[in-house]
Amino acid sequence: MSPKSPSPAYSLRLRVRLADRPGTLGALAVAIGEAGGNINALEGFELKTAYLTEDVIVYCADVAHQDRIRAAVERVEGVELLHCEDRTFALHDAGKITVDSSVEIRGMDDLAMAYSPGVARVCSAIAADRELSHRYTIRKNTVAVVSDGTAVLGLGDIGPYAAMPVMEGKAQLFKRFGGVDAFPICLDTKDPDRIVEIVRALAPTFGGINLEDIAAPGAFDIEARLVEALDIPVFHDDQHGTAIVTVAGLENALKIVGKKHGNLKIVVAGVGAAGVAVSKMLMAAGVDNIIGVDRQGAVHTGREDLNASKQWFAENTNPERLAGTITDVIRGADVFVGLSGPDLLTVDDVLSMTKDPLVFAMANPDPEIRPELIQDIAAVIATGRSDFPNQINNVLAFPGIFRGALDAGATKITENMKLAAARAIAEVVGDELHPRYIVPIAFDHRVAPAVAAAVEAAARADGVCRGA
Repeated sequence: MSPKSPSPAYSLRLRVRLADRPGTLGALAVAIGEAGGNINALEGFELKTAYLTEDVIVYCADVAHQDRIRAAVERVEGVELLHCEDRTFALHDAGKITVDSSVEIRGMDDLAMAYSPGVARVCSAIAADRELSHRYTIRKNTVAVVSDGTAVLGLGDIGPYAAMPVMEGKAQLFKRFGGVDAFPICLDTKDPDRIVEIVRALAPTFGGINLEDIAAPGAFDIEARLVEALDIPVFHDDQHGTAIVTVAGLENALKIVGKKHGNLKIVVAGVGAAGVAVSKMLMAAGVDNIIGVDRQGAVHTGREDLNASKQWFAENTNPERLAGTITDVIRGADVFVGLSGPDLLTVDDVLSMTKDPLVFAMANPDPEIRPELIQDIAAVIATGRSDFPNQINNVLAFPGIFRGALDAGATKITENMKLAAARAIAEVVGDELHPRYIVPIAFDHRVAPAVAAAVEAAARADGVCRGA
């Protein structure tokens, strides 16, 4: 049996033909269970004279586990495997989003208004006043999801073609949770100058820019230059979305263990775009002792291999100038924040932390340490996965942030707007706070409206709204 837990991410749909005799379905269920599979549903029941056909949904742990489940099913007497489908790949078949019209063209009158000749009147009005494009075009409610594919999930630099499924998914989430229309833009270049140039050229089409999965340090430069160049909100979700939800989760986790921001020792694994952004926001929340760790070990001012962003990080963190591996620096830490890769942290590392440690192992798709290994050690565990409690999921932030920013007519996303979003997310939990519930679930309908209202109010208070 796989040491990993079965997950819908590796689920199979097995179309099987069963001999119509007692015990066949039971034998199939036993075989799947003994192979470590989790039967989630039985679908498509069809009875014939001598056999019946059934669709069985089975959760597996990984690709190798899928193969074992399939082999186990094929060995069951009286069972014929007709078809085996990987449900995740089937869901992505032909992509996950489409473009639809918001106006129904029912006849020539509608055509005359939506297109020629009526559309010319709207074009002329916008030519005279460009701000009208935010009212009379899709800019009013449309965001570009832009990536170069250099830092996708925990997969790294897989390129723009392979990044597309993630960007499509992001567009789905914008629509589902914030009512925001979003479109994926995957660029076949890693050159920050070209990315800035292309996004600036695309800006007249969109009301906001969501940068996604762009590796540091280029991500910092690209975002800063676009914020300066454009009069629409620019938001690098891997940095700020992750930071907002992490800060919200930590705020609630600290209530559970009775600790304060100013007394914490936090170890951050991964000093890329997300790691730096999370650390900056934690510092703004009052944390004084943060130690970042990258592939070469702890980040400190004595190292000579640091790029500009890591040099800034070194100068503003690790006050004791600790050096060494993550095992060396995590002793006595209150919080671990993982934004790196799988299996980086050991059980012994967590045991060396203080009493009631807080472990945010957020690498995707596989966390820095499996939650089940430390469930009796850590006071609170959070991950980036949807199949574990306390998912630090950016979907809690970005739909509401852009919903609020678009509704306010904001020209930028300010630090005050980000902090307002974090507080709104934390407050949704309220009296339901529990070690397995420090942030709302992704499908909590209260989150996006709460975040949007808080962000819109903060934008107006900051005076960054169009026409303010």
